[in-house]
Amino acid sequence: MNYVTIENNYSIQTFDLTKKYKDQNAVNGINLAIKRGEVFSLLGPNGAGKTTTIHMLCCLLKPTAGTATIMGYDIKKNPSAVKEVIDISPQETAIAGHLTAWENLMLMGGINGLKKEETKKRAKELIELMGLAERANEQVQNFSGGMQRRLSIAMALISDPPVLFLDEPTLGLDPQARRAIWKHIEHLKEKKTIILTTHYLEEADALADRVAIISEGNIIAIGTPKELKNDIYGMRTVVIKAQKLSSTCIEGLKEMYLSVREIDDGIEIKARELNFDEIVDYIRSSGAKIEWFSMEEPSLDDVFLSLTGKEMIK
Repeated sequence: MNYVTIENNYSIQTFDLTKKYKDQNAVNGINLAIKRGEVFSLLGPNGAGKTTTIHMLCCLLKPTAGTATIMGYDIKKNPSAVKEVIDISPQETAIAGHLTAWENLMLMGGINGLKKEETKKRAKELIELMGLAERANEQVQNFSGGMQRRLSIAMALISDPPVLFLDEPTLGLDPQARRAIWKHIEHLKEKKTIILTTHYLEEADALADRVAIISEGNIIAIGTPKELKNDIYGMRTVVIKAQKLSSTCIEGLKEMYLSVREIDDGIEIKARELNFDEIVDYIRSSGAKIEWFSMEEPSLDDVFLSLTGKEMIK
């Protein structure tokens, strides 16, 4: 397909994009400009508006107000053209379990209107890319969750769209399977514009060129992971392991600092103005014995905490 001429360097632009349900805004007038060839992450907790935004951009849900363009096509005026330049790997893995990986890809190629020989060529490339070659002819109902997610991404790529949406691509997977998916997404960088929704902070940090933090339907910050972390200069995390750490001591620390979380045999404290000497003195005065401690640099978790006053629910 010949795309319309884009006068700027953006694959996606949104203009006061809004979705309202009764009296509540699920997405509240967001404005984004996503560059061609970048991995852009929408980061936020469950219910923040990430999937609703993606569904509007994919023409699966009509906006209440505002609009967006993808590769120059308006999602409200020309949804059929938009659908030809995008694809999505949805949050719920959409595969036919009784078919093989090869058959799923051939089926998806047919649905997208590809010729049989072209579909075969793309399917072979994607099976190799996603590390599925050894089990390509096995029914996918026997695949692990990680392998099924990799197949789902391959199916979204069969039509070779310039814009790819990955909605929570590693949701529910164990850390090893998640990192395997990350590796495959890395291979797609620079070839596609990728919009990644996630509530895994380390996922956005590892994969995204830029991140938009969304909370309660509003974009509250946008920038590279490094820029966002630099913007909260002063936010620090200290992890302390101690013997005989009492509940009274922990409750006292919770009154003093923004975020105090109990971990195995210790605590994790996050604060902008973190007085380490004060913390140590307080813990020791309670009768606890400090075994070791560590100070950590800001993370995207700290960014979210600084902006919203609450931690991301993972």
